[in-house]
Amino acid sequence: MSDLIPVHETFGPTVQGEGYWAGSVVSFIRLAGCPVGCPWCDTGYADGGKGLPREMKDIDCLVQGVNTERVVISGGEPFIQPNLDELVSALIDAEKLVHIETSGANYRKLDNRAWITLSPKEHINPKYPVSIESWQTCSEAKIVVSNPDDFLFYEKRLQMVGRVYLQPEWINIDETLPMVLDILYQNPRFNLSLQTHKY
Repeated sequence: MSDLIPVHETFGPTVQGEGYWAGSVVSFIRLAGCPVGCPWCDTGYADGGKGLPREMKDIDCLVQGVNTERVVISGGEPFIQPNLDELVSALIDAEKLVHIETSGANYRKLDNRAWITLSPKEHINPKYPVSIESWQTCSEAKIVVSNPDDFLFYEKRLQMVGRVYLQPEWINIDETLPMVLDILYQNPRFNLSLQTHKY
């Protein structure tokens, strides 16, 4: 397995803005590449990431550069990287608390100490369905809602998940926030996730 992994950017310390760990101090390792093509992607992969920065970085050097207790591995889509396992293991060996953000379309088993945030995109691109294992093993699910159908698409499968966050799509926040609140009032088991870093 290669010691190099493609990286879009690293930054931190910063504050996690979404989901269960919102408000926690973290570092980010954004891995390069994602095939899904979400139109509102805030990392620039709406068109597959053409022209985005991409640098092959040594895993040990990446780990040494993390100066917070928690580290978020995002993308892009981290699970498309064949040596994601190696990066996760190296961070855990360095006594870091590892969070991974994924669309759930490229599941494979990792160290069970990693916190997995499932943010499914199957409703946007059905070529990338969420695996049943992703639903069953994720630590939390975060659904970005731009219209009520986004929630309805996943409603039944969300019963498999203990922690569920509904996140209003940011670009049209004046419309999507009241929409998400209406859904939450009817589904009080679920929680609101705001992108607090954008405030």
